[in-house]
Amino acid sequence: MVTLETAEKALKSVYLNVVADQLNVGVNPLLAKIEQTSSDVWGKEIIKLVPYGINGGIGAGTETGELPTPAANNYDRFKLELKNLYGTIELSDKAIRASQSNTGAFVNLLNAEMEGLLKASKFNLGRMLYGDGSGTLAICKGQGSATNVIALDSVRNVMEGMVVDVYSKTSGTAYSDLKGVRIVSVDRVNNTITLSANVATSIVDGDILTVQGSKENELTGLGAIFSNRDLYGLSREGRSWLAPKQYTNVGAISTAKIQSAIDYIDEVAGSQIDFIVCSYDVRRAYLDYLALTRTNVDYMNLDGGFKALSYNGIPLIADRFVESGTMYLLNSKDFKLHQLCDWRWLEGDNGKVIKQKAGSATYGATLVKYADMICDKPIGQAKLSGITCS
Repeated sequence: MVTLETAEKALKSVYLNVVADQLNVGVNPLLAKIEQTSSDVWGKEIIKLVPYGINGGIGAGTETGELPTPAANNYDRFKLELKNLYGTIELSDKAIRASQSNTGAFVNLLNAEMEGLLKASKFNLGRMLYGDGSGTLAICKGQGSATNVIALDSVRNVMEGMVVDVYSKTSGTAYSDLKGVRIVSVDRVNNTITLSANVATSIVDGDILTVQGSKENELTGLGAIFSNRDLYGLSREGRSWLAPKQYTNVGAISTAKIQSAIDYIDEVAGSQIDFIVCSYDVRRAYLDYLALTRTNVDYMNLDGGFKALSYNGIPLIADRFVESGTMYLLNSKDFKLHQLCDWRWLEGDNGKVIKQKAGSATYGATLVKYADMICDKPIGQAKLSGITCS
């Protein structure tokens, strides 16, 4: 007979390893290339000494002259709080009891919940990699055509079923009637979303849409590296090595423009670009360029079962979370996901992972990971934006 104890054992011994592997490798090709480590984690924080520049104790002189003055390596300290990443599943008491005498039905029930958790977690982890840590999904553009519709600047980061908050750009606090509301529909032509509740508040241009409770609590992704905000607890002022190379208004894409950026990074930072990621419209534009120049299109297989275009042996992939008209040129070896531990089930005092929700005939289990991402060498990365796409 199927019981809660059976489900406990299944979640701990069967599902955990599969889910952890999928979330570490199967989210997208970029995360699959980033090393995950528990080094430099101190309590609730990541504290990391990072070298920059070169050792200054070098020089040439005469046979009897003075030796070069010692000048040790330059170091600065990165400091981040570990982010709390959660994923939950829910089973109703009625569904559990209905499947007690049918193992197959219970397995299907548990499988459905885990597949839903994986799908949602992959979506949000993939999105966070390209975000700036602020949790912003989109910028509101005012009220839509109905009382439960909001217009956005972009819908690439939203999906039906997400539970979201809307924050006022003026006060920085969430609107009380737009906290924890669900997206029931996404209009990808007109860039609007339909919510599960009517919007009593007057939405204005510049208000911020976030995932529930996630404002300023998400991974420090590429958006933070290529922004003007302080990075890893350091001011960018006077720290040129914290500034990645950015090309704006690039226009038509070409191998010459891509190679120019790669050469600059190699020349200035001594960094070797080993991963290129762009928006889908940029990938189409690049394929059109290759067709016009009658260049062969080469493909390569990546870890995690992903497939990519090959640019001189460098994988080039497209990702839905990269903003339109944009390409990133990265050295994946400079990135690390620092974590307190790998994915684990949140356990109670009695070691149970499945717990009844207070005041509800449902049981829940929560998957958790405490981590954040750091790029050791921001100057070794580049971004091309304003790429012309048809």
